[in-house]
Amino acid sequence: MREIFAGLPWWVKWVAVPVIALLVFGGLIATVVGFVIDLLFKALVFVALVGGLIYLVRKFMAGSSSRSDW
Repeated sequence: MREIFAGLPWWVKWVAVPVIALLVFGGLIATVVGFVIDLLFKALVFVALVGGLIYLVRKFMAGSSSRSDW
C-alpha cells in the first residue's frame, strides 16, 4: 500500500483520498455518530430521572421520619 501512495502528490494523499472516503462512507459515519449522540442523550436523561427520583424519595423519607418523631 505504501508503494502505491509513495509516488503520488501530497494533495492526493491528504485531500483527495479523505474526500472520497467521506463521500463513500459519509452516510455510515453520520449514522454511527447519530446513534452515539442519541445513546448519550438517552443515558443523560436516564441519569437525570434516576437522580430526581432518588432526591424525591430521600426528601419524602426525611420528611416522614421527622414527623414520626413527634
